[in-house]
Amino acid sequence: MVQITRRSIVAGLAALPLFSGRAFALSTGAAQGLVDQAVADINRAIAGGGSEAQLISQFQNIFNRYADQSYIAAYALGPAARGASAAERSAFSSAFSRYLTAKYGRRFREFQGGTVNVRSANAVKNWVEVRATADLPGQAPFNVTFYVSDRTGRPLFFNLDVEGISMLLTEREEIGALLDRYRGDVGQVTAALQAGG
Repeated sequence: MVQITRRSIVAGLAALPLFSGRAFALSTGAAQGLVDQAVADINRAIAGGGSEAQLISQFQNIFNRYADQSYIAAYALGPAARGASAAERSAFSSAFSRYLTAKYGRRFREFQGGTVNVRSANAVKNWVEVRATADLPGQAPFNVTFYVSDRTGRPLFFNLDVEGISMLLTEREEIGALLDRYRGDVGQVTAALQAGG
């Protein structure tokens, strides 16, 4: 299991290159409004009781609507993106998006019977952390944090932290392991994601 501390999350986020050079304009209210809407959709999805395939499809729609998927994919690919063609980066982004929503759709399926509830929002550097709790029957509540930026011109979440595990840093490490396996070949990494890893 990947072990990630809060310090490593904050340090990693502080170094995000795409957030530099622009004034911070996102309000905590706008960020929390985005997460309120996303959480309402997540709660409807996990309460629906559909099949895994149906839930993954719903999560694809949720990520399409509320997540900065181009940034998440670029961060996961890291420096390898510089040596890839535009077509390779586009193919990777598409495959990574499907892989990510399937992974988190399955993760949130474990929340069936419970709800995610937004608690607070706090501005940190060039983003807003919106904190929520997952309340599940028979279990102690645990934290879910959404990291929201308006880098694209509208609020979107660019990272998700579930039980202290950062999506951005975890995926960077996992995609990095695939790049090591395939000697930096982005096309082969994309094919591996399309085949299920």
